[in-house]
Amino acid sequence: MTAFRGTYTVLITPMTSDALHIDVPALKKLVNWQIEEGIHGLIPLGSTGEFLSLTPDERQLVIKTCVSTAAKRVPVLIGTGAEWTDECVRLSREAETMGADGVMIIPPFYSAPTDDELFEHYRKVGEAISIPIMVYNNPATANVDLRPELVARLSRIDNCKYIKESTLDVTRVRDIIDLCGDRMTVFAGILGYESFWLGAQGWVAVCSNLIPKMSARLFELVADERDMPAALALYKQMLPIVRWVGGHRYVAASKDGLSMMGLPVGKPRAPRLPLPDADAADLRRELARLDLLDSIRS
Repeated sequence: MTAFRGTYTVLITPMTSDALHIDVPALKKLVNWQIEEGIHGLIPLGSTGEFLSLTPDERQLVIKTCVSTAAKRVPVLIGTGAEWTDECVRLSREAETMGADGVMIIPPFYSAPTDDELFEHYRKVGEAISIPIMVYNNPATANVDLRPELVARLSRIDNCKYIKESTLDVTRVRDIIDLCGDRMTVFAGILGYESFWLGAQGWVAVCSNLIPKMSARLFELVADERDMPAALALYKQMLPIVRWVGGHRYVAASKDGLSMMGLPVGKPRAPRLPLPDADAADLRRELARLDLLDSIRS
């Protein structure tokens, strides 16, 4: 199996205008457009994909659509995080059966498990599937912090080969690589540009929902070409969009932005709300600055 590497978009889930149903044609178009723009991989059913707001049947529909549309042109990892270990095992087996190339698993997000409980959680999932696991460290949403020492322990589980590191402490990248060596490949979750220079081999990005070509190119400039001036210039150009899809508005801004760009993908499901009018106007101005309004053609 080819190693995962590069910028992977944690995909939004397109919905009908009333947010009651998955918009399958829009999802197919989004996947094809992402790949045509040069994205290196796709991760449906993460937080940006509103995974906790979908029914089991909708989850399967998203997986089927993304896997079949991508058609092995890029890796597709499926978010399979769950509070109950047995449910996480079930979701991960389902993803593998449906053709996923890997799974991304956030820790149980309510119970605040201990290090031993976290190890057992990932061990049981790892023993149940044969595709790679991307561990997802996001203390802000999971209520636990997968510190580098625990990550080193998790890296001894055969299938735990990747981590999405989503703290604002970029030294985590350095420490994980130092402790794990080639047993664990680091993907940035927030600080993509900064993490690349410390050895991260990928970025699970939200902003690439809107700017996949730029997001993929940023990785290539750093990891492959080591061109710091060009990479920094591109990063500064991207930064307003990176900021727009950060924080609490990451789903709303991504969905509203795609609609402004010519791909209507509906609104977030409640309790999330669309962007307020003033924010939407500001986002539209940033997209216009990059000449992205109505840029996704039918």
